[in-house]
Amino acid sequence: MLDDLPPDLGRLHALRVWHAMWLQRIDDKIAALQKREAERERGQRARPSEPEWVVELGIGVGRPPVEIHVGGCYAAGKRRRPVGRDEARRLLASGIRACSHCQPDTTLDILDLPTRPALAVTAR
Repeated sequence: MLDDLPPDLGRLHALRVWHAMWLQRIDDKIAALQKREAERERGQRARPSEPEWVVELGIGVGRPPVEIHVGGCYAAGKRRRPVGRDEARRLLASGIRACSHCQPDTTLDILDLPTRPALAVTAR
């Protein structure tokens, strides 16, 4: 039998206390990680679903709608609000720009969108 432990009782008790302390630290860390993982999973289950359509809002008074996106589009800005399918179709039909990345007009089966009038350029 391999006996590399100290021969006296005092040092053996010290080793036992030291190892008990480390076991407690390890158990505490395991419990903390299990709690964090359970909270993360609970947060995933409680997360609200992503909206189907998003309107990006402009800057200023009234924050007018600027562009329509499919929900979850990476190109949507930070100023946005969720909208329903009917409102997204209405906004697109009224001339609000459709995102060129997620193409909500194609997803909504809108074939002919009105184009915005070009800005008049005056010669100087």
